[in-house]
Amino acid sequence: MNRTMLLISLMVGIGAVQALAQAPAGDDDPNVEALSYRIVSMPQPEGISLEVSGLAWLPDERLMMATRRGEIFIAQNPLAASGETLELVRFAHGLQEPLGLLVHDGWIYCVQRGELSRLRDVDGDDRVDEIETVCDTWRVSGNYHEYNFGPRIDAEGNFWITTNKPFGGEPFGRVDWRGWALRITPDGEMIPTACGLRSPAGIEISPWGDAFYTDNQGEWCGASKLSHLEPGDFHGHPWGLPSARREEWAYDYPGDPPNGKLMPDVVQDIPTFKLPAVWFPYDKMGKSPAGMTWDQSGGRFGPFSGQLFVGDQHHASVMRVFLERVNGHWQGACFPFRSGFQSGALRLAWGPDAQLFVGMTNRGWGSRGNQTDGLQRLEWTGHVPFEVREMQARPHGFRLVFTVPVDLERAQDPASYRMESYTYRLHAQYGSPEVEQKTLSIESITVSEDGLAADLKIAGLRRGYVHELHLPGIRAEDDRPLAHAVAYYTLIEQPR
Repeated sequence: MNRTMLLISLMVGIGAVQALAQAPAGDDDPNVEALSYRIVSMPQPEGISLEVSGLAWLPDERLMMATRRGEIFIAQNPLAASGETLELVRFAHGLQEPLGLLVHDGWIYCVQRGELSRLRDVDGDDRVDEIETVCDTWRVSGNYHEYNFGPRIDAEGNFWITTNKPFGGEPFGRVDWRGWALRITPDGEMIPTACGLRSPAGIEISPWGDAFYTDNQGEWCGASKLSHLEPGDFHGHPWGLPSARREEWAYDYPGDPPNGKLMPDVVQDIPTFKLPAVWFPYDKMGKSPAGMTWDQSGGRFGPFSGQLFVGDQHHASVMRVFLERVNGHWQGACFPFRSGFQSGALRLAWGPDAQLFVGMTNRGWGSRGNQTDGLQRLEWTGHVPFEVREMQARPHGFRLVFTVPVDLERAQDPASYRMESYTYRLHAQYGSPEVEQKTLSIESITVSEDGLAADLKIAGLRRGYVHELHLPGIRAEDDRPLAHAVAYYTLIEQPR
């Protein structure tokens, strides 16, 4: 078997669960979610629109925030009590829609529409004194949707950014390198790295050094997704392909994508076509995945250490992703995690005590929530939720790993589970319906003696398909239902 598990499995605090009151039933019930993860609100000062577009921590544990209005603020009291107003110092203003922040070697890096910039405070008064251009090789056409995201830095010191393709008119003509992942060397050289991106609102370097990005459903992007970025990849959208004929692109021209083909079959026409690590089924798991971050807290944020958390801008929520590498391809399952934020969750960052900070905005993009923007943080209460912690691919099915022991009798009952699979089409229309749908049969169930794992043998697994699992009959030993009784595994490769 050729597979590498993402990180070591973790179990914490089972006894604490049994000592607490039974949670109310129901998927995505905010009361269930709030038992384990509380949202702390920190209002901004009057007169400030905190449309957070970037988050980064300074060495002195103050929080730096970029905004879509071109400002950068420093929050002096980011760990303020719930309801306590943030104390903000404006570090910089006049930038052009910076959609990310990075603190590195005494500089503050941000990517504006026209350049990767770096800024610093020289005299210690918390105001920018110097701003320099690191790279401005790409151009803008003037289209409103030519956003850039990042930067993130890899082990070689390269800055990674992703560029949004334009939507609608291009008043000054088409420009190159839109819908791309680009690397910028420490010396400012641009290296085109992967193409075929659509609206890549989040980019992150994993703890083991690989780059991943999130993309939003639309034309040539059948469903929102999380994808692994490697040099030479083509991710499906043809808009930026003319740039792949330029001499800066070190790889063969990918080829024009077939319109209407099933996603798993596109590689027959385009060998460099990259299927995602995880598809986020539309509306079921949000509509606009954005910023993300890996949990490196070692259990201080609950039982999901090593997993990935992804913000969804439209649903004002945070999703959870378990990843594993199977036959060389990163893939895994996504789960609902925490909803109910006050606005669209665009950026995520860990606080010094393993709090998850969520920067929010909805202007022009729309989102759930009762406010237009802001900053909130998510804290673990110490209550271990009853969840499917991992969904691992097996040669003939899946292994489910739970956060607390299950009721053995119910977990061995096939009626406690329901699974279907489907995939998407690569086509020019906006999004794709779930196609080739099929109900799958669960042939056998083996539950571990400790009640923490269940192996499902399933007939009819299909590579390149989402395998949607519902667990309506599963209960914990103390009779609690799952906080979220659904999981979506994107099965690109089956273990051998």
